Amino acid sequence: MRLLVIEDEVKLAEYLRKGLTEEGYIVDVVHNGVDGLHLAMEGDYDLLVLDGMLPGIDGLGLLAALRQSKQTPVLMLTARVRVEDRVRGLQSGADDYLVKPFAFSELLARIQVLLRRARPAGAMDGATVLGLADLEIDLIRRKAVRAGRRLDLTAQEFGLLTLFLRRQGEVLSRTEIAEQVWDMNFDSATNVIDVAVRRLRGKLDAPFERNLLHTVRGMGYVLELRDE
Repeated sequence: MRLLVIEDEVKLAEYLRKGLTEEGYIVDVVHNGVDGLHLAMEGDYDLLVLDGMLPGIDGLGLLAALRQSKQTPVLMLTARVRVEDRVRGLQSGADDYLVKPFAFSELLARIQVLLRRARPAGAMDGATVLGLADLEIDLIRRKAVRAGRRLDLTAQEFGLLTLFLRRQGEVLSRTEIAEQVWDMNFDSATNVIDVAVRRLRGKLDAPFERNLLHTVRGMGYVLELRDE
């Protein structure tokens, strides 16, 4: 699942990026309200972690603009402890509120609750469960299963598999994979992508009869069920 962290405290933002990435989320980070609003409006995010005090546009202003056209779940962060401030944030459209300083475990738990709430009403697991053939992953529980067998994936491998499942049937280039799963400034000229895909394939395909992850020479990789 893809998260956007909008936080002007660089150390805190990087701490959140690292922690959430280790939990298997794909995380983008910006440090001001203008860039944050642009990404929130143009990007396809499952949840926003939004600081209340930002340069350019503050958190409440960003939230008001976002709510005119999008209902992306928003967890607001703030150093303000007054009840009135928290109420104002919730009334402005925030889905939850967390006061700084906070424990990362609490932040993670609140994010998981908001993502569960965002499932389509009446839909069985909604967009939080993805699958192909005998492969299924649960994005909330961070669980991947193939043919009834749980796959022991690292956070990076889980994020990579999530990308392939969301875009199954599409050939993804190494550059696109790098931009989606790693930092946008990642040097895609290295062989890190190939190594990561090879490790994922060793867990996803090697123990089973049919391969799902395929190499398209000169283009990239694709996850699909082929007649073999």
